[in-house]
Amino acid sequence: MASELDDITINYEEEGQQLVKELDKEVLTKGAWTTILFRYQDYDSKKGDYSPEKYTIRRYQKRDGQYLAKSKFNISSTEQARKIIETLSRWLEQPQP
Repeated sequence: MASELDDITINYEEEGQQLVKELDKEVLTKGAWTTILFRYQDYDSKKGDYSPEKYTIRRYQKRDGQYLAKSKFNISSTEQARKIIETLSRWLEQPQP
């Protein structure tokens, strides 16, 4: 658990091997409920190398001074990320009802 936004990470290590490598993060919303978009790579032990870039959106609730992970959505591929971007861009260009 983290008490500061800057301390929130998805880096994960097991037995000295970094299995999840955080490449970047963007805080989308702050407050009692915080949303962060992460760019990361998973370690593939069969290949001995990291995967192509992946993305995940995570929500945290701040309770008693600590950020608690509450939900996540993993974007499964670059193609899916592009479709999300294209769809949101199209929707944002449309007149508001």
